[in-house]
Amino acid sequence: MDLDQQIQALIDNAPQDGTTPKIVAAIAPALKLLASQLRHKQYYILQTLDRDWVLTILSNRAQPTVEKRVIYAFPTRKDAAAGTFAPRNSQIIASAVPVTHILFQMIALDNVDSTVFFETPGDMQVGTEVRREQVQNLIQSQLQQYIVPVSPKENFPPDIA
Repeated sequence: MDLDQQIQALIDNAPQDGTTPKIVAAIAPALKLLASQLRHKQYYILQTLDRDWVLTILSNRAQPTVEKRVIYAFPTRKDAAAGTFAPRNSQIIASAVPVTHILFQMIALDNVDSTVFFETPGDMQVGTEVRREQVQNLIQSQLQQYIVPVSPKENFPPDIA
């Protein structure tokens, strides 16, 4: 699925309440911009059987009380299943997720600080970190373009007195 198809799937699967699909369409350029900076159109995310994403808590060696909560996104199913990132648990599966959907989900995941996208199959030493705050800020700036300020005069009828 190319990025436009991924965005269309997000719009089509959004609650059809008259507002949400428009919001998804409004933030689509931000999602596409971030996704275009990553190498793959889909990544494999470790999930529980209930489809909850597996969260990894990293500690700072110099400051053990400083923690970061991350989701790992792997370029292949084999990479997701191998190595130290995949827990040895039959209740965990690797699911393919379109890159724009991962970025979109980051907005809603309050308990996640970042997603680390591994770009090279077989190489889990170097990843591209996308911070949740970065995604939120970019989307917020995109939404600002669609918000039309309403002057106070437009809120009240002229004969209100």
